[in-house]
Amino acid sequence: MRRLAARQLARAGARAGGEHEPRGRREAERDDEQREEPGSESCDDPDHDGGDEEDHDDRDHRRVVPRAGPAKPGRRLVDTGLAGKRVLVTGASGGIGAATARAFAEEGCRVAVHYHRGRERAEEVAAELDGSVVLQADLTREDDTERLFAGCVEALGGVDVCAAVAGVWPSEDVPVWELGLDRWRATLDANLTATFLTARGFMREVERSGHGSLVMVASTAGLVGEAGHADYAAAKAAISGGLLRSLTNEVVRVAPLARVNVVAPGWTESPMTRGSLADETLVARISRTMALRKVAQPEDVARQIVVLASDRLSGHVTGQVVVVAGGMEGRVLHD
Repeated sequence: MRRLAARQLARAGARAGGEHEPRGRREAERDDEQREEPGSESCDDPDHDGGDEEDHDDRDHRRVVPRAGPAKPGRRLVDTGLAGKRVLVTGASGGIGAATARAFAEEGCRVAVHYHRGRERAEEVAAELDGSVVLQADLTREDDTERLFAGCVEALGGVDVCAAVAGVWPSEDVPVWELGLDRWRATLDANLTATFLTARGFMREVERSGHGSLVMVASTAGLVGEAGHADYAAAKAAISGGLLRSLTNEVVRVAPLARVNVVAPGWTESPMTRGSLADETLVARISRTMALRKVAQPEDVARQIVVLASDRLSGHVTGQVVVVAGGMEGRVLHD
């Protein structure tokens, strides 16, 4: 009886005050208006990781872009919770690295744009990002890597997220019986050693701050191998295997909620691979093992890095390898 009386009173109030639109309709129209506001669009990559390969080097280690405050993202249906985070992206002068720096900036992050030799490209990327800093380092050198993190902390006040993208894919196809020790060592240094030193530098910051998220970029070559590139495949396998598993279990000793994950791209268009991927015959051959018969774009990989870096979206995800390869399998799927 009490519920019936309450409903009758509610109907009487509605008649006295005039008709009201259902609340759900009003909210739907308000959402439509928000989606139409300027700047409200959602933000939208390897075998080869788009690392930094510029020929000229210089020793101007740090250039700061005047800070205009964090980028202000439009309203999104999904909030990554990354706004205001301080992010270091290594290899940010390359294809995937540059796309990753932009993707984090779109989420409202302050980004440190690292480069080794590609200073001009790094500065072009940073010019697009409010409050960014440009930092140079040879990640195969301990002193350079330590200086990189010191510069990042000085410029941003700390490092909350690290995207270890830097790496080099040697383009020449060389079978193991012809593979020289010099190239083997150089490839492992540019990929595995550089990632190890980056991870170590970031873990030291995590030990001080008590929090952090590390995303390393490996490759499908490390999962299924790559004929003619055993050196590259071995380096990437170490990143997505033993290094990842060890870091995942070690970091929680100093930061119980810190996380480490890996993104493993398949063939991705980048400055390193663009020459090879201009060969339509090659693209047709490699896509025979992929459900999606296309080559990834750098942004495809960058978005997955952002998702894994987000404590809000991936807070209970650690020690995982996310493959971004169009459904690549170790067998022929198409003629």
